[in-house]
Amino acid sequence: MIYNQWYVILASNEVKKNQILGVKRLGENIVVWRDSEGKPGAARDKCPHRGIKLSLGKIKDNHLQCPFHGFEYDATGRCKLIPANGKSAVVPDHIRAAAYPVSEQNGFIYLWHTADPGRIDSSIIAALPPVPWFSDLGADLVWKGFTDHWKAHYSRAIENQLDIVHVPFIHHSTIGRGIGPLVNGPYTETNGNSISFWPSNEQDNGQTPVPPAKMTKPEKSSTYLTFIFPNLWQNHIMDSMRIVVAFVPVDEENTIFYLRTYQKMVKVPLLKDIYFAVTKIFNLIVLGQDRRVVETHQPKASQLKMEENLIAGDYPIILYRKKREELKNV
Repeated sequence: MIYNQWYVILASNEVKKNQILGVKRLGENIVVWRDSEGKPGAARDKCPHRGIKLSLGKIKDNHLQCPFHGFEYDATGRCKLIPANGKSAVVPDHIRAAAYPVSEQNGFIYLWHTADPGRIDSSIIAALPPVPWFSDLGADLVWKGFTDHWKAHYSRAIENQLDIVHVPFIHHSTIGRGIGPLVNGPYTETNGNSISFWPSNEQDNGQTPVPPAKMTKPEKSSTYLTFIFPNLWQNHIMDSMRIVVAFVPVDEENTIFYLRTYQKMVKVPLLKDIYFAVTKIFNLIVLGQDRRVVETHQPKASQLKMEENLIAGDYPIILYRKKREELKNV
C-alpha cells in the first residue's frame, strides 16, 4: 500500500449514526464509527489497554467505548475516560487509540493512510491535501452504485482498468464487440497524481500502430479514462454517462470494487430505477469477464520491475507503475 494518501474505504451509507463497523482495509483491522451528530471516525480495531477489538463496543457520549473495561476514546484517538480510575482522574496521554484522519465527501468515507496513526489534531488535519475526486462530475449527474469483491491485489484490479489491449479479447461479447485488436498509442496525459488516456484501437489491416509518443489528443472523441491515485478511476464514456470505481484494498489478496454509474439521460423515478438495474446487470457481466482472469495474476501484486514483457499498448500501465513506485518511496 502507498502511505500518506487519501483512500476511499467505505460508502457513506454503510455507517449510520451511533453505529460502529469493523472492517478489514489496507491490510489492517479498522473500526469505523459515527457519533450522534453523524461525524465519522476511524482507528485500528484494537484497544490500547488490553488489545480488545473496539468494534465490539458502542458509542457513548459521542465517544467510542471499549466493550471490555469501558475506556472511552474520541475521534482523535485520545482516551477521555478510564472508568476504573474515576471520572475526575487525569487520563495518561500515552493511552491513545491508533486513530486515522477521516473525511466524508462525494458519498464516500476517506481514510488518510499513515504508518503512524494515533495523534490527530487540528493542525495535522489542516495540513493534509484535499481528498481526490473528479472535477468534471457535475451535480446534474445522478448515480447509483454497488460493490463487487475480487480475490486480487488492488494494483492488479486497477491495472486491468488501464488495460486497453485486453478489451477485444476478454470482452468480445460485451464492451469489446467490434473493437479492433491493433492499439494506437494511446495518447496519455499526466497531471500530478492523475493519469488520463484516450483509447484508439482499430482493425488490423497490416498497418503499423502509432506509438504513444507520436499520438495527438483526439479532437472529437469524448471517451477517455482517468485514474487518480491511490484508488479512484473514471470511464468518461460520454458527457452524459460515466462509470466511476473506487478500488478499495482489503488486504494483499482482496479488493472491493465500489462501482457507480453516473448519468443525466434518465431522471424520471421509475425509468431511472430500471435504467440503473439494467446497467448494474451489464456491469456485473463485464466485471465477471475481467475477474476470471485477473484473479490468476502471478505474482498477486504488480511492481515496477517484474518478470513481465510489456508492449507499447501497455503504456498507461507503465505510467501507473512508475507513479506508484514514486509515491511508495516518498
